[in-house]
Parts: sequence; structure tokens; C-alpha cells
Amino acid sequence: MGSTGQVSLNKITLKGSAEIVSEFFYYGINNILYQRGVYPSEMFKREKKYGLTILVCNDAKIEEYLKSNVCPQLTKWLENGVVNRLVVVIKDIASNAPLERWQFEIDCDNSMKGCGENEEKHKVKDINVINKEICAVIRQITATVTFLPLLESPCSFDILFYTKPDIEVPKELEESGAFLIDDSQEVQLRSFSTSVHTVNGAVSYKFGMNN
Repeated sequence: MGSTGQVSLNKITLKGSAEIVSEFFYYGINNILYQRGVYPSEMFKREKKYGLTILVCNDAKIEEYLKSNVCPQLTKWLENGVVNRLVVVIKDIASNAPLERWQFEIDCDNSMKGCGENEEKHKVKDINVINKEICAVIRQITATVTFLPLLESPCSFDILFYTKPDIEVPKELEESGAFLIDDSQEVQLRSFSTSVHTVNGAVSYKFGMNN
């Protein structure tokens, strides 16, 4: 992912904030895929980000999906203020049953909407503070392996966008069910804020699925 060019002198614009949040999801999703063993460890490469070493999937199809489809679309919708939730669903390949649901609520400061190319509207927050908050979320995702049940069967993942109604949806995106998990346990994750967008996460998982 590229650097957030719309952030300077700790001035956070709507566009810059959208880029920061989208970049978090790129690394966050990759971290979930690695930590939960959705793909073999040899399919991941190490990258430095947020003062951490994060494992990023180097499979061409996954990289293309995240970098060319998911993140650009997310960035656009964040800038337009029309997306309020992103969910990463880990499913059993054989049954298509959801085993984990990583849900991230996204709130946007409505006063920042409608900011044009002149980027006059901005808020101020130290980018180092933002990165520390994101680092804490990434660390917590990594630590979830200590309590989440082992995923013993081959798994795949889906990414769900929750948007406002009546928006234009690209043809490559399909309508989907919510993949809710019956009898689930839920653990709250840390949150972070750019001062424009606030992201709150939680993971729900199939309780007692290994029993």
C-alpha cells in the first residue's frame, strides 16, 4: 500500500483519513488470515508497518483481490461516507458455515463530508498517535490465537461491506448473507480514531466447535 499523501503536518483530511483506514484494513485482514491459519505460512511475506512486522499474503490472487478490489472500493466509500461496517468472515470450505466473524464498525464525522478537492476541511491529530492506536489493534488481533478455538478444517474467507442503501455497487461485488454465527462468543477489540473516522472492532466465534 502506498503512503497516505493527504496527511501532512498532522492535518487529517477526509481523503487522508480514508487512506489511513483502508491501509489498516489491508494489513489487518492479512494479519487475520495469517494468525488464523486460513492459508499456509509459506504463502506470507514479512512487511514492516506501524512499528511491527506484519505477515502479508503473497499469493497473487489474494493480493490482487485486496489491493485492486477491496481497498480501492473501501477508500472510495469511506471518502463518500457511505460505508459503516466491514466484516471478515472465516468459513468452513466444506460446509460454507461461518466459524469466525471479525466485525469492524466505522463511524465518520459528518461535518467532514462534502469536502472538495481543495481539501480545506481538516482535523488535527498526530499521525504517530494514530499509528500507535492502530498498532495496538494489530497486536490484539495477533494475540487472539491465545483464546480463539483452533480452526481444524480447511477454511476460506469473505469480506462484507455494509453500506447505505441506494448506492452504486460495482458489478464485481455481490449481494451476500450476513453469515451470522449461532451460539457465538464475542470479544471486543481495541478501537482507533483518525479524528475523522473511528473504527471499533469485535470478533465473534463458534463456541465449543471443537467439543
